[in-house]
Amino acid sequence: MRRQLAGVADARPASDAPAAAPERTRLLAESLDAWFGPIHAVHGITLPVLEGGVMAIIGPSGCGKSTFLRCLNRMHETVPNARVSGRVLLDGRDIYDRGVNAIAVRKHLGMVFQRPTPFPTMSIRDNVAAGLRVMDARISRRERDAIVERALTRAALWDEVKDRLDASALALSGGQQQRLCIARALATSPRVLFLDEPTASLDPASTQSVEQLVRELRGEVTIIIVTHNMQQAARISDRTAFFLSGDLVEMAPTQTLFTSPSDPRTEAYITGRFG
Repeated sequence: MRRQLAGVADARPASDAPAAAPERTRLLAESLDAWFGPIHAVHGITLPVLEGGVMAIIGPSGCGKSTFLRCLNRMHETVPNARVSGRVLLDGRDIYDRGVNAIAVRKHLGMVFQRPTPFPTMSIRDNVAAGLRVMDARISRRERDAIVERALTRAALWDEVKDRLDASALALSGGQQQRLCIARALATSPRVLFLDEPTASLDPASTQSVEQLVRELRGEVTIIIVTHNMQQAARISDRTAFFLSGDLVEMAPTQTLFTSPSDPRTEAYITGRFG
């Protein structure tokens, strides 16, 4: 079976990028179910995510991708009438164990959403530092500024904003705002970074900048990206998981999934027969 989505074969595969970290599981979902009231949105998913790698999650709209992502950092439970069952192990510890503080968990699990979400009343500097104050109010200004610079540098934004850190974050372009949100997530040194359709509202140049950033972060931080763009998944991920109707249909190394999927539903989706 060698059918694949047009254009995916021409995308630069993740195997051309620097090698991922040794294969150790950083995050593991075990028999994870999620509901919105009576609606069963995610069905018993078990999925390991390797340390230092990039996992892409693909599938049609409404298949449970974003819900699953929000379960992984305990955001789903903040929705009225929503509930979760199963386990999510971060370095072997279940983040849903009784006594585990959700806010403390999110220090290690950064989230970036589809549309840039800078805090409108805050400066660029304060946007990046926002999470630091929640995590540790005792941090000194010198420490804060050093972390802000490091996070903006890692997000490939420092050179563009270093002379206007006290300006409003809303003065930045859409692509810059999204990289600012990534810097904000990186400031707390997360073990895992979740990207939920991070380039869906960006122009091609900004999309390219975010994809390049993901490549550069590979190996430093574990990344899970939800995307509708299968060429994007092929370009930047090591492994890809295909979701359909709340189920995990298949997970495989990205090149394998796009060239030799084991499930006919995966083949039908990536060749454009539905979705």
